[in-house]
Amino acid sequence: MAKRGKRYIEAKKSFDSAKEYTLDEALDIIEKTASAKFDETVELHFSLGVDSRHADQQVRGTVILPHGTGKTQKVLAFVKEDRIDEALAAGADYAGGEDLAAKIQNEGWLDFDVVVATPDMMAVVGRLGRVLGPQGLMPNPKTGTVTPDVKKAIEEIKAGKVEYRTDKANLIHVPTGKVSFGKEKLAENIRSLLTAVAKARPAAAKGKYMKSVTLASTMGPGIKLSPARAMDLVEK
Repeated sequence: MAKRGKRYIEAKKSFDSAKEYTLDEALDIIEKTASAKFDETVELHFSLGVDSRHADQQVRGTVILPHGTGKTQKVLAFVKEDRIDEALAAGADYAGGEDLAAKIQNEGWLDFDVVVATPDMMAVVGRLGRVLGPQGLMPNPKTGTVTPDVKKAIEEIKAGKVEYRTDKANLIHVPTGKVSFGKEKLAENIRSLLTAVAKARPAAAKGKYMKSVTLASTMGPGIKLSPARAMDLVEK
């Protein structure tokens, strides 16, 4: 286990790590304990009562956070030549086809955070699966990153759209903003995320869905939220 720094240890002493807090209480703790010299990201971590080994119990989707994540996402768009200008005008940082695919394959170029593609470009993108897949960068129709409406996809990503998905341990980790956002904006982002994950519950999932919910800043310890109270925040 990595050795924890003094700031982390001091932050953990300031609250009861065994207690489940309300969202308001957890955000208070984060505001008081986030002491890094940079603007820390606030992340929400879920442990879900699903078995993601089964396709019908995987939880995956996207949500547009009202106030974004505080990070500008670099978007690469795979489009036909006649749509390059459209993609760039929508906010894509890079747009193209075979030229960009060759750069990724031959140079290992990965200077982007999200990849979107039109369906007619998936034959090109498919060849990059071994490179993009392990990085979590492969576009997918389920997350809206493979779509004929590439303009809308790019605009949503730039507006603060984030993806959530269960990993092999049935956990979800999603950034919800920066400490500098303040409690109100962070709470609104978190409520949007909680709502999305709650509504994505698979029909095949049995028993308790949200087993645990934890909030943490980049350099800080995890603060447990009450799953029941977290569910109360879900927009009906």
